[in-house]
Amino acid sequence: MPDLRRGSLIWLWLSVVVIALDQATKWIAVDALQLYQQVPIIDGLFSFTLAYNTGAAFSFLADASGWQRWLFAGIAVVVSVVLCVWLARLDRARKMEAIALALILGGALGNLYDRVVHGKVTDFILVHWQQSWFFPAFNIADSAITVGAVLLLLDMFFGRKPE
Repeated sequence: MPDLRRGSLIWLWLSVVVIALDQATKWIAVDALQLYQQVPIIDGLFSFTLAYNTGAAFSFLADASGWQRWLFAGIAVVVSVVLCVWLARLDRARKMEAIALALILGGALGNLYDRVVHGKVTDFILVHWQQSWFFPAFNIADSAITVGAVLLLLDMFFGRKPE
């Protein structure tokens, strides 16, 4: 059993902040936007638009018959448990790694909530070039997962080396 006084579960507050921001912004998007309506923020580059994703990243398996909802929910639960155990065992001195894990956990749980409660993930951030190239729409949870993964990689390659 890990010594919880020495672990990094203290960073779970960051996961809670990610979940709260993610759910609040999704609620605002659903309330304020029509499906696929683009509201330009930076003309020709960045817009808000309401979209739903029943699949995984980049709409992978979105056209499946519905079983993917529970597959991806199950994967998110397993990943979340692994991340919590990892945080519990992680030395508090490993701050960058702990922040990365907390961001990934918050993002995973934010999208898990959508998937279980609504059957789909709400996306609303659209990055594009003019109207000719579009990156798939995403949300705060997706952003937290991405930033967390990048931080993990940076920590792996440039972080403190074991003695």
